[in-house]
Amino acid sequence: MAPMVATVAEAAAFAEQVRYRNLVPGVMIEVPSAALLADRVLAHVDFLSIGTNDLAQYTMAADRMSPALASLTDAWQPAVLALVARTTEAGSAAGKPVGVCGEAAADPLLACVLVGMGVSSLSCAASAVAAVGARLATVTAAQCQDAAHAVLGTDDPAAARAAASRILG
Repeated sequence: MAPMVATVAEAAAFAEQVRYRNLVPGVMIEVPSAALLADRVLAHVDFLSIGTNDLAQYTMAADRMSPALASLTDAWQPAVLALVARTTEAGSAAGKPVGVCGEAAADPLLACVLVGMGVSSLSCAASAVAAVGARLATVTAAQCQDAAHAVLGTDDPAAARAAASRILG
């Protein structure tokens, strides 16, 4: 899996090299350009993994290591969620899996929203697996989809969390 892919040409070149070695190519979606062109990237690779920490940083033009900018790099930012949704829609249309790694996958409520958007796998710290799994066990796929739809209509992270909480309990 290639990190920090920004263009379709990079994805295509990487996929060619990987397939030459009889491996399965995938790329990380960590920059907005890759998310916006996810359908074209998927024409060359077999899967995508959304790196939500980097995607939030680059979408919001805010250094994620800066405490003063922490609110901007929140994975609940509507612009970040819109890019996640666009990426998962491309994956669904192509019949290819789209996973999420990063802090977003470790947030039990947000994990439900991500599943509702069509995310096929979540990669998080071992310490978060039990909480995320327990939360997912309490909701239906339809509830997750309703929550995903609701958060995409919000204007800020607090409203997105509130919308998801109303639907998912």
